[in-house]
Amino acid sequence: MKTEHPGDSRGGVQFRRELRLLDATLLVMGSMIGSGIFIVSADIARNIGAPAYLLLVWIIAGLITVVGALSFGELVGLMPWAGGQYVFIREAYNPLTAFLYGWSLFMVIQAGTIAAVGMAFAKFTAVVYPALGEGVKIFVLGRFSVSAAQCVAIASIALLTYMNTRGIRGGKIVQDIFTLAKVAALVGLIVLGILIGRDHDVIARNLAGFWDAHMVRAVDGTIVSMEALSGAALLAAIGISMVGAIFSSDAWNNITFTAAEVKDPRRTIPRSLLLGTGSVILLYLLANIAYLMVLPIQGAPDAAGVAGQGIQFAANDRVATAAVATGLGDSAAAIMAVLVMISTFGCNNGLILAGARVYYAMARDGLFFKRAGSLNEKAVPAAALVMQAVWACVLCLSGGYGELLDYVIFVVLIFYMITVGGVFVLRRKMPGAERPYRAFGYPVLQVVYILALGAIAVDLLIYKPLYTWPGLGIVLLGLPVYFVWRRLERNGAERKNSV
Repeated sequence: MKTEHPGDSRGGVQFRRELRLLDATLLVMGSMIGSGIFIVSADIARNIGAPAYLLLVWIIAGLITVVGALSFGELVGLMPWAGGQYVFIREAYNPLTAFLYGWSLFMVIQAGTIAAVGMAFAKFTAVVYPALGEGVKIFVLGRFSVSAAQCVAIASIALLTYMNTRGIRGGKIVQDIFTLAKVAALVGLIVLGILIGRDHDVIARNLAGFWDAHMVRAVDGTIVSMEALSGAALLAAIGISMVGAIFSSDAWNNITFTAAEVKDPRRTIPRSLLLGTGSVILLYLLANIAYLMVLPIQGAPDAAGVAGQGIQFAANDRVATAAVATGLGDSAAAIMAVLVMISTFGCNNGLILAGARVYYAMARDGLFFKRAGSLNEKAVPAAALVMQAVWACVLCLSGGYGELLDYVIFVVLIFYMITVGGVFVLRRKMPGAERPYRAFGYPVLQVVYILALGAIAVDLLIYKPLYTWPGLGIVLLGLPVYFVWRRLERNGAERKNSV
């Protein structure tokens, strides 16, 4: 078993333990809550068509998330080091598997998510300031162009990266403020829907078709098919629908990346994982109940008004905006735009802060650029932060981040399964190691977790092959990179020893 990489050997700089339980919990919540909860329910409603199953999808996704978080709690208690999930995979399996995770994280999972969240921030900024929209071109050269929205996204990523290079305390403060703000706003949305704006006719309509599962498809604003669901078709639809809900709840694992900067991480991080994921899942479930109290789940894409479009065909899938519009009218779009701006800005701060710690750990293992394995005078991996920002900005300019994220959905599920499987592996490899926290429900819940994610992965392989095989290709591209990096490290060590 390897030891922790506590700091920069060249300058003797050490990570500073600045994150307390509240900070860690807000980092979990802030990284999870982005723009998904405001739009994903529309796609789920089209796939599954019934209020009961819409809520069931979010409940199952929530339970899966909490079980995964509790399992990670044991691993971080065992290895409270910078790098989190990368370290868990390395210690449970081998450096190659860990590298493939880190490679996927840098190339697509983390950087791609940062790009996507940055663009979501920019798109909703354009609702308030149309001059900053995607249609406004700043630079054009042949087929390549740069829009105002891309510039806004890049500027937001650069600003947050700079702030995080100035020390963990600054990043923590930004995270705390924006997470509290967006939680308060989300609570306001829930209160508006459940207590103030509820429509009894809508509620009765949704209750009448509470279990009426169906899949609806529309092309060019017209419904072309509606298929009743039951049996295997219903299970397949639930599995496909789970993807959006699970990934709206993702990024809770980011707190494990920052373990070296958390006070008493062996106890603090498991608690923050439970509190953070549990709170977000409850908010998500209540938000969907609020949607169902003000909007019918069924609708038509060519209908006039938010009530006619329903949850299924809310304009641009902006279910939350449609829900708020039932009570606040035309001002809803601007109000929700500001809410999503707050949500995405805070979400990206957490992603940027945490992701760099993985590349730091990889560099200390000789599996990433050497410079990324050092800390600056503020005790943060500034070089890793900058490298991450540069690649995320390239993805913003490419416009291909959305497709890349679709490709790695399957891969992310596999790495979660591998990591939770590490609980079993490490209990066998290190039976006597100190474990301040032991995974709740072991081994039953961990087996159920792996089987559940496995079932969703198989579902994707069958019904969404374009989202699975390319993702595996991205991971496999890391194989030659791993061996090249190993060779370079070995050659460097030989030259150093020969001097």
